[in-house]
Amino acid sequence: MKKLVLLLCMVCFFNGFSQTDEEADIKAINKVLKKQRIAWSNNDLEGYMKGYWKSDSLKFYGSNGITYGWENTLERYQKAYPTKDHTGKLSFRINDVSKINEGAYFVLGEYHIKREVGNADGIFMLVFKKINEEWKIIADTST
Repeated sequence: MKKLVLLLCMVCFFNGFSQTDEEADIKAINKVLKKQRIAWSNNDLEGYMKGYWKSDSLKFYGSNGITYGWENTLERYQKAYPTKDHTGKLSFRINDVSKINEGAYFVLGEYHIKREVGNADGIFMLVFKKINEEWKIIADTST
């Protein structure tokens, strides 16, 4: 009986750590999104891109198809949002953050851009991966 109680205590103890780790991961991912929101709203597209994995393997999937790579994604943003009037003020509504496996999460949300040239709204799904102890977006699907 003592062994059973000890085993149950250990399971509860380690589940507590697991939950705490997941909460810390989600908090860190939200911090990346906050930095992106601020950079975007300051018309700092390179600052916004710091949330993305700086790799040729980055994938962005939007209405014009798939864009491969960090540099190409930055160029896509620069072309689509050439001025502060185009970037405007960004806000997010995060609807779900779910763990895929250790070191990877997906985020479902909505974006809203208030701007002079007309507001823009849409939805997104991001895949975050922990790379070199930093959370980075490795795939982005936005409409």
